Amino acid sequence: MADTDVLIVGAGPVGLTAAAELRRQGVACRLIDRLPARLPYAKAVGVQPRTLEIWDRMGMVRAALEVAVPLRGQLMYADGVEQARFELRLPPEVPYGFAALPQYETERIIEEHLARFGTGIERGTELVGFTQDEGGVVSRIVTASGAQQELRSRFLVGCDGAHSGVRKGLGLTFEGGAFPEEYMLADVEVDWGLPEGYGLRAMHHDGDGRVDDVLVCVPLPGDRRYRMSMMVPPELSARDAGAGPGEVAHGLEGGRAPRIEHIQAVLDRLSPEPTTASAMRWSSVFRISHRLVDRYSVGRVFVAGDAAHIHPPTGAQGMNTGIQDAYNLAWKLASAVEAGAGPRLLDSYDAERRPVGAEVVGRTVRHATEGIRAGPDDMTTVMLREAQLLVAYPGSPLVSADGAGRGDGDPGGSFGPRPGERAPDCRGLTAGVAAAPLRLYDLLRDRGHVLVLYADSPDAVTACREIAAAVHRIAGDKVAAFVIAAHEDTARKARALADAWHLPVFLDGAAECRRLYGLGAATALLVRPDGYLAARLSPLTTPEAVAALSDVLGRVFDLPSEPPGNVPREPAFGDVAE
Repeated sequence: MADTDVLIVGAGPVGLTAAAELRRQGVACRLIDRLPARLPYAKAVGVQPRTLEIWDRMGMVRAALEVAVPLRGQLMYADGVEQARFELRLPPEVPYGFAALPQYETERIIEEHLARFGTGIERGTELVGFTQDEGGVVSRIVTASGAQQELRSRFLVGCDGAHSGVRKGLGLTFEGGAFPEEYMLADVEVDWGLPEGYGLRAMHHDGDGRVDDVLVCVPLPGDRRYRMSMMVPPELSARDAGAGPGEVAHGLEGGRAPRIEHIQAVLDRLSPEPTTASAMRWSSVFRISHRLVDRYSVGRVFVAGDAAHIHPPTGAQGMNTGIQDAYNLAWKLASAVEAGAGPRLLDSYDAERRPVGAEVVGRTVRHATEGIRAGPDDMTTVMLREAQLLVAYPGSPLVSADGAGRGDGDPGGSFGPRPGERAPDCRGLTAGVAAAPLRLYDLLRDRGHVLVLYADSPDAVTACREIAAAVHRIAGDKVAAFVIAAHEDTARKARALADAWHLPVFLDGAAECRRLYGLGAATALLVRPDGYLAARLSPLTTPEAVAALSDVLGRVFDLPSEPPGNVPREPAFGDVAE
């Protein structure tokens, strides 16, 4: 018998996210970390809009918004001359912008959220080995008191960083390389007059046109406070030491902390205007590698975050990618623990997330060497990609094939999100009771799979009702459902029919759902727990739509093998309509 469902190793933002989402879904887990306390360092500081969307769905975004600062853009200087000013703008329907938050604050917020479910971090506890069999994983741990224990769990998740013991224990490769340059980080305040909320990248070129000096500054909460990175001066360099055999030269290094005068010297050379650094909270030297693991899982053991991929910090992609790893994995583990998972569910973690990791590693290496404008994409696409809003899983075994169910009855479907792509937010949804318009994300928050049925006319309402009832018969309370009506007369008929079925109805008052999803006809949208489309079906011919939804849901859940049969004609939703 297992001591816990899931053991998570590493209590940084990635491990905390995995634990919080598992506990939110009622899964027992333990979270261990070898460090005795949270580190007070502003290491990863950029929080992407997609991460804020995830925190929204988890129910913890408000705490982040209270302490984060907005990132409005970046100033680019070369050889003392301003070259460009990038504005970090996104389409108005994206609910959150770019933000900055010290990593220790990110960890505090998620840890406090986790505590609401009665779970804390077991500090000073280290994983020293593990074995797995068909039924679970036996982990050997050493606690803060020095006691050695064996702990049996159904699954093990390694969120233990670039030097991951879980990755090494699985024997996974971690191919890549290291940049020869060394950098130093510092958390300081300055007295310059640069615009609030803007980052700074200043460079100097030598006589051959090569960059020989660089300063990157990211705003932090506080009065003109920044996380600064710059090249290491010769007196702090340990380039000849390098990394030992089998070691990864990545991350902060101890014993060579830069002093305030080291930071000031770089500011004197590269700052756009004279300024004085003060109030240095911490500093460190760090190295950068770029590596990707060959597999994200073996059997019942998984790796996420820096344990699976490391790369340059360009664009603040690392922590955010790791948080999405954890969020993707957590809902799948929760389904597996409930003994209701389909055979392909856990295999989809590697299938979905490793291509994302490979793309992020390649892109950040390219941006670090050639600049963020490298490539043919326009700036809108660049911003959406940096915001991680273009992450998609079109080839996932869990989603319907691209174009499946998008027939002639859905003429606008070619313009909306496809299966495997992010489900965008929509504003202006109205209901009879709510005095203010709602967002689609309000209706998806704190839920698992959700079937969104778009009715474009009164005639489509009956099909929406029958499909929702059939899906409930197949999957039970694993899938929630509601109707979005295109017009008031459609909403009126839907509410009249839905009262007995307990099927919520909302009006697309601002027509944003129609526009952003490219809805040209009645359509069924199946949204996964992580906010990606699992299926898009139109026209809503009841037997065909039900069969297609049953196929997609069968890839996630262990559903009854018998066919759906006749659509029930009695109320069937119970508390699905909360």
